[in-house]
Amino acid sequence: MQRKVCQARVMALAGCASLALAALAVPAQAAPRHGGDPARAVLPENDGWASAEGGTTGGAAADADHVFTVTNRAELAAALNDGDDTPKIIKVKGTIHGNADDQGAPLTCEDYQRDGYTLEKYLQAYDPAVWGDADPSGPMEDARAASAAEQNKRVKLNVGSNTTLIGVGDDATILGASLQIRGVENVIVRNITFEDTYDCFPQWDPTDGENGAWNSEYDNVVVYGSRHVWIDHNTFTDGRRPDSEQPRYFGQLFQQHDGLLDIVRGADLVTVSWNVFTEHDKTILLGNSDGATADDRGKLRTTFHHNLFEDVNERAPRVRFGQVDSYNNHFKQNEGAKYGYTWGIGKEAALVAEHNAFTLHKGLAPADTIRQWTPGTSMTERNNWVNGRYVDLLAAHNAANPDRLLGDDAGWTPVLRTRVHHPLAVPYLVGRHAGAGELKAGNGKDRR
Repeated sequence: MQRKVCQARVMALAGCASLALAALAVPAQAAPRHGGDPARAVLPENDGWASAEGGTTGGAAADADHVFTVTNRAELAAALNDGDDTPKIIKVKGTIHGNADDQGAPLTCEDYQRDGYTLEKYLQAYDPAVWGDADPSGPMEDARAASAAEQNKRVKLNVGSNTTLIGVGDDATILGASLQIRGVENVIVRNITFEDTYDCFPQWDPTDGENGAWNSEYDNVVVYGSRHVWIDHNTFTDGRRPDSEQPRYFGQLFQQHDGLLDIVRGADLVTVSWNVFTEHDKTILLGNSDGATADDRGKLRTTFHHNLFEDVNERAPRVRFGQVDSYNNHFKQNEGAKYGYTWGIGKEAALVAEHNAFTLHKGLAPADTIRQWTPGTSMTERNNWVNGRYVDLLAAHNAANPDRLLGDDAGWTPVLRTRVHHPLAVPYLVGRHAGAGELKAGNGKDRR
């Protein structure tokens, strides 16, 4: 079945290019309302799922006593106040280390170790040549769990309802911490680099895959059972601790990172816009279990637009259950970067992917961009371009996977969209405007 491309799929490439160039002359999107202060910005109307059912305002209503500027972990934790729901604006200045004590001194993995745990002892105890393929148990696994619990208390920071968390200037960074947006409503997170949220104590699972795997905790940001969340103009990266530089134990990568942004367990009405996701393996997960039907069915409604995904291996995103709109994103894979797939279609996924741009090195095929996890599922895929040319990605997937055919209708049509740009314009617009550093909280500038 022929599908529409650039109005009628018969428009000449030159005509499409003209539309793209015209798009460059206009602002990337209407600026949020904030009266000159990005810290009091609210999500614009019709800007994705987070604008539905009352919209998202974060801490815009905060009084003067609940506007904080924080420069270290202790100040950030105090401002968050264990996730209370008082309207608040928290401005992040400089680099905040999640692995730090209350006086700001850095903490190493050794500082968290308990009950005699060391990595060397753990490797000796659970070497498959000695232990076999049973799940780790006994004193050294207990010591690992106790050590992990100590780090858990440091790196997880709870965000309450009615909160805006925004970076000051172009270098605001939260390093090694995990922002927990759990069971709350009306949260805005903007203009922050989230870097290297690492687990000191990954667990060996000999039954994960054919050869076992190391599994870690901590997402940079997790949205868990929360509604009305706007994630905008941030940068998510492994940064100074890339997986490519980590050792291998028992033949498998010692994986210290989990997700960059996970949206799970009944989370709903989320907009993810103008962010950069880079140098990571398991990027974004919507719905973390096929068995979470009771929590997730009818929820996980999320919009992704104008984001850059560069050199990420998979899950951009991987979807279960949710009605997910992905448009005007740029997916870029450079030669040498590990790549599995971009869009993962799982149980009851309803992904609409339109007007996106892909920049793929010559070793990758268009069919590689989609992976189906659950037979009988469908997606809507239209007007996506690869290396400057229109490619029918769904047809490419189905031709390469005749035993795992995807249907071509996700069953719904997105209406909550800002300006939709031609895919030829997307790499330029996203490259110029996405990521942390574009918003200048505290000096009245919102550069878009």
